Amino acid sequence: MIRSRVKRMVIMGILIALQIVLSRFLSINTPIVRIGFSFLPIAIAGIMFGPLYTGVGSAISDILGAVLFGSAPYFPGFTLSAFLSGLVYGIFLYKKPKKLWRVCCAVAIINIFISILLGTYWFYMITGKGYLALLPNKIVQNVAMFPVKVITIWLIAYRVVDTQSDNTLI
Repeated sequence: MIRSRVKRMVIMGILIALQIVLSRFLSINTPIVRIGFSFLPIAIAGIMFGPLYTGVGSAISDILGAVLFGSAPYFPGFTLSAFLSGLVYGIFLYKKPKKLWRVCCAVAIINIFISILLGTYWFYMITGKGYLALLPNKIVQNVAMFPVKVITIWLIAYRVVDTQSDNTLI
């Protein structure tokens, strides 16, 4: 029991660190789209640990990333979005059969409700710019990233977790 808790904490710590690195240092920002893979550690955690642990881990990652490497003041709305994203990945992917529709649903819910609607609202609160003026850019970004997220989760996240269950990683 203790060993499994320690193992869970170590893996979650690695995924949190990986999410921070992928989010803060290894994403490509263009004027229209931000291309990054910070969703991948969240999806892996969702598959392995379920909604609550994934939501908390994602929120911790957001807080640590903002405090350690943030270019703007910390805003708790983005932490709530991070928690909700982890929650959704956990709900759809934890202890469920590996189905493409599950991945598509999780990504669609996160993209539409959390990233486009809620994320745009947080930017509106911070910048004071019109909500409707910010929406088109977020929509383009999320439509462009939808297939990237689905394919990456389907091909990489499940493979990492399958390898983990064979106890070859740790």
